[in-house]
Amino acid sequence: MNLTSNLSNNTINIDSPFATSYFSNMFLSYLKDNYTNNHDEIVLLCIGTDRSTGDSLGPLTGYKMKKVLSRFDNVHVYGTLDSPVHAKNLEDHINSISTSHKNPFVIAIDACLGKVDRVGYLTVSTGPIKPGAGVKKNLPPVGDMHITGIVNLGGFMEYIVLQNTRLSLVMNMAETISSAVYFGLWKFQKESEKKKGQCNFS
Repeated sequence: MNLTSNLSNNTINIDSPFATSYFSNMFLSYLKDNYTNNHDEIVLLCIGTDRSTGDSLGPLTGYKMKKVLSRFDNVHVYGTLDSPVHAKNLEDHINSISTSHKNPFVIAIDACLGKVDRVGYLTVSTGPIKPGAGVKKNLPPVGDMHITGIVNLGGFMEYIVLQNTRLSLVMNMAETISSAVYFGLWKFQKESEKKKGQCNFS
C-alpha cells in the first residue's frame, strides 16, 4: 500500500463514463513509451494482502487477471488471492522474478491512500512504486511502471482506515484495472505483431 496525493492527466475516476476504455488507452500509451526491445517478458506484480479490505486491491486485480492473461505469450501475473505478494514476501518475489524471467518489464499494481476527493481514482505512471510508504513501511521500490488506486483517505490511522475501506469500491477498481490492462495488452500485442509482419515483408 502506497501513499499518493499528486495527480495529473494520467488518472481516471472509476465512476467516469468509459473509465475502462480511457484507462486502457492511458495504460497502453505508457507501455509503448517504456517497453523496449531490451525487454522479453511482461510481469504484472500485484501487491497487497487479502487480510485487509483496502489493501486487497492488488490480490483482487491479480486474481481477475490471472485467468484472462494466460492466453498471452510472455505475460506473467504475481500476487493473487490464493498467493498474495505482501510486505513479508515482496523482496523474495522481486528476486525470484529477476532470476526466473528473461529481461522482464515489471508493472507494479498497488492500493494507496490519498486526498478525500481523489478516492476512487486510478493512476498509471512511469518508474517504480514504493510499496508500504502509506503505512510507514520500508520496502524496496519495484516496477518499470506502476498502477495505483486510491482506496481511502490518507494521513492518519492508516491501518484502521484500510480495514474500514468499502469492499465494493476495491472490487470495482480491480475490475476496471484488470479489464483495462487486458485490452491494453491485447492492443499492444496486435500492434507488435503488425510491426513484425511489416519488417518481414520489407
